[in-house]
Amino acid sequence: MSTGDVEKIGWFVEAQSRFAAAAVTLVLVCAGLLVYQPELGVLVAVGVPVLALAVLPLLPSATRRADVQREKGGRATELASDTVAGLRVLRGIGGEELFLSRYRQASQEVRGAAVRSARMWSLISAIQVLLPGLLLIAVVWYGVRLVAGGRVTVGELVTVYSTVTLLLYPLQRFEEIAMAYSFSRPSARRAARVLALRRTDEPGREGAAGTQAPAGGPTGAPVSGPAGAPDGDLYDPVSGLLAPAGRLTAVVCGDPDAAGRLAERLGGHAPDSAGQPSVLLGVTALDAAPLEVARAAVLVQDKDPVLLSGTLRELLDVPRSGAVSAADALRAAHCADVLDALAQSAPETVDGPMDARITERGRSLSGGQRQRLALARSLVTDPEALVLDEPTSAVDSHTEARIAEGIGRLRSGRTTVVFTSSPLLLDRADRVVFVHEGEVTAVGPHRELLHTEPLYRSVVTRQTDAEPAGAGARVGARAGARAGARAGVGADGTDGTDGTDGIKGLGDVDERETA
Repeated sequence: MSTGDVEKIGWFVEAQSRFAAAAVTLVLVCAGLLVYQPELGVLVAVGVPVLALAVLPLLPSATRRADVQREKGGRATELASDTVAGLRVLRGIGGEELFLSRYRQASQEVRGAAVRSARMWSLISAIQVLLPGLLLIAVVWYGVRLVAGGRVTVGELVTVYSTVTLLLYPLQRFEEIAMAYSFSRPSARRAARVLALRRTDEPGREGAAGTQAPAGGPTGAPVSGPAGAPDGDLYDPVSGLLAPAGRLTAVVCGDPDAAGRLAERLGGHAPDSAGQPSVLLGVTALDAAPLEVARAAVLVQDKDPVLLSGTLRELLDVPRSGAVSAADALRAAHCADVLDALAQSAPETVDGPMDARITERGRSLSGGQRQRLALARSLVTDPEALVLDEPTSAVDSHTEARIAEGIGRLRSGRTTVVFTSSPLLLDRADRVVFVHEGEVTAVGPHRELLHTEPLYRSVVTRQTDAEPAGAGARVGARAGARAGARAGVGADGTDGTDGTDGIKGLGDVDERETA
């Protein structure tokens, strides 16, 4: 939009000035001919508007063909981008030829649409050349008859002919403005939709940083944290999730999508939270705090973080407190092998892995390596509250244990929330919160919840209800149905998602990076 669409909009804006000048020129010249030689002037004054408006019936068809060409071109570009992004995976599974055939087909569709669009515009251009020529022939034919009859002199005929010839250039501006309008209208609509977007704030919410929002709940009652909550606690009044200050809190959700939405809400990013009470950091409502203050206080790393191209030093050059060094963050994220890989792939002129370049989106690295670099970037910022959504989903169990130890050590005394179902991370958390259907249903240590909460156990370990010690009797069909609604567990307690819900069990290494 910032390149192609803006260029097309600019073309129309620029063409407007030339079109306006051409329209004024045509009006003045036709008026002058009517005064200078009325008989020939009437012919020109009638013929020029016909020439200018002759292509209007063809414009809707030309516009539709241009839109189809643009749409097919966008699909082909998207397909090419996705193919390049997943080239390593395609080569691994032998799918290059399949995607190549798909792109070849999309490319041929773009070519066909471009040819159909060009044919229409060539027809419009041909009409713009043909009709002025016919007007000149008509002027000469009619003028010769007037000269033969003694009603017009030869000099007047030559003057009118020369004037009509000069009008051919202004008439071309009508074709240009038609093409510019046809191509710029869809671009202008896309730009208008983006520019019309507005940040949605909670209705009636006012206040400043450090003050409690006066209209937090739907009833207008002030929202406050739980009784006795000290400053620095991260509290969500909607779900009841409380992350005590200075402690590592692990959150288990049966639905990965619900976990992602809750993580975004804790950071004040959720777009669908309008009308709901604000998340509180201590006594400060995030929605009432200035945007830059809220973003600096609570940092959210989603499950698919993006790495921009540049050096590793530039990647870690982010706003930070200064209490955590880049080396400490990389060590806590267990990035030793990543540094070795960057050092080996860097040219000899590069001094150390910190100055080695990372390709766009980190495509030269594995999924686990990208995830650990993103984790190191989040750790080095050292925010007051750090929210991590599945930070170890792409690494093996051995690396995951090291990362759990590193996070606990580096974030000691800082508020940290980790959304995960990994027993390795859950076992190292100070407290574990189980969220089911959007509400907190259980809080306690990981090992205790395993023995006392059957639904929690089914989510974390993927075990069936047919367990020893009467587990099936404790869970029953009701717990199985509840888990099936959100966590992908059927009414009989079995996993109904074929391992695609992203929840990791004990010892599972589904889709993980090998050490």
